[in-house]
Amino acid sequence: MFFLAALGALGGAVGVVALRNPFYGVLALIVHLFSLAVLFLLLTAAFVAAAQVVVYAGAVMVLYVFVVAYVGGSEEPTFDPIPGQRFLAPLMGAALFIELSIAVLGSSLLAFETHGHDVGPGFGNPAGIGKLLLESFLLPFEASSILLLLAAVGAIVLAGRRDTPGIGMGAEVGSSKHSSEAPAERFEDPSTSPSPAGGAPS
Repeated sequence: MFFLAALGALGGAVGVVALRNPFYGVLALIVHLFSLAVLFLLLTAAFVAAAQVVVYAGAVMVLYVFVVAYVGGSEEPTFDPIPGQRFLAPLMGAALFIELSIAVLGSSLLAFETHGHDVGPGFGNPAGIGKLLLESFLLPFEASSILLLLAAVGAIVLAGRRDTPGIGMGAEVGSSKHSSEAPAERFEDPSTSPSPAGGAPS
């Protein structure tokens, strides 16, 4: 089960990076998050696994799907890559792979013959998670909350800048100007206009 979940997590992560279509990238990310939930279950962290499925693979991914559907997920990206990205990205990936391989071969494979760590009966329950978040890791927990708030505010600001009110207002002002001038040109003073019978105006 561990190797199946690990392959699912790695395959989903590679799919997020490799797939060009954003919609398929979101689906690969869902597979990755479900695989992580299985890994959390193997670590006897049932609450974290449930939160992983309900919050991330559920609510957050539904939000991502709506965003991709709104922006347009079927079109290919048209932006140019960062200068040097095609050369640095494989090097960074190879360095990370070598580092993880050394860590796995040096320490993780030695734990196969053991039974793992002994955990208590209340390990991974909501009470233990809340105690860790609100006592031992209070500062990182609040910092992540502020970071999410700033991200939400930044998204609202960037979404507001997509509209250019100057163009729309100028078009409206120009159209109203022409519409106000057009009747003035057609308007004739009745005191100076000739009478139908050719006589003086009354």
